Amino acid sequence: MNKVSFFLMTRKGYKVLQAVRDQGMASLIDLVVVGRDKNISRDYAEEIIKLCMEANIKWMERGDDYSIRSVYAIAISWRWMLDIPQAQSRLIIFHDSLLPKYRGFAPLVNQLIQGEMTLGASVLFAHQEYDKGNIIDQEKVGISYPITIDQAISRISQVYQKLIYRILIQIKEGKTLYSAPQIESEATYSLWRDEEDYRIDWTQNAEEIKRFIDAVGYPYRGASSCIGDKKVRIIEAELEKDIRVVNRDCGKVIFMREEMPVIVCGKGLLKISKGHYEESKESFLPLKKFRTRFS
Repeated sequence: MNKVSFFLMTRKGYKVLQAVRDQGMASLIDLVVVGRDKNISRDYAEEIIKLCMEANIKWMERGDDYSIRSVYAIAISWRWMLDIPQAQSRLIIFHDSLLPKYRGFAPLVNQLIQGEMTLGASVLFAHQEYDKGNIIDQEKVGISYPITIDQAISRISQVYQKLIYRILIQIKEGKTLYSAPQIESEATYSLWRDEEDYRIDWTQNAEEIKRFIDAVGYPYRGASSCIGDKKVRIIEAELEKDIRVVNRDCGKVIFMREEMPVIVCGKGLLKISKGHYEESKESFLPLKKFRTRFS
């Protein structure tokens, strides 16, 4: 029987492993390599390990001395380069977009920020250039706004579960995994994001800022701004009807509604309903003073 190894991280990795077990195909797994991510609130490493132990699946952590002996290796949410012999014919990648759109990093976050109405995932063979490999399978899902990144991850995890079943059935039956090259002329790229990219640009319109706040929230750090010299994280916000502001100084509080500040944006208004100081994690609501500027 052809077997597979998995490189798993985050909720998506956990949900894929859960689906493989529930689909009765855990015997196909030769090894699970578990990765950890300190940049998110919950990386699901312990949950993946626990599931391996319950299902009697061999597992190791990323820093351990492991070797891949299976016909295929499958990477889910993996952040690091993988040194696997003949990787381009053996390594299978799950990617959070309908390739060739949004090749690269943080594709799901960037799709939400851009307001895409259709999300999806692609299964592809590894390539020496990231996300350029031949596509094995794809699945799409429609969404509506507002939607948080947590909700989007849940939707994509369900897509991954469908895709892994279709892939493993073929492997189990000894079938060749057929693939097709991407249409290069349709390719777009998604850049990596760092702490600077969490900062809110109050000159954008309120709808864009709302999408941004929702897209970088839990399990990520949350959109950032400053009150004076203190960094704050804005976790939830609501759109408010716009009014005419003759001196539209973006980031200033214009109203207090239900003890929540309403902020002037480049176009539109945004009411902050949940947020905390970066260092103390204490809520900054209600504000200490009305005349507050978020910068």
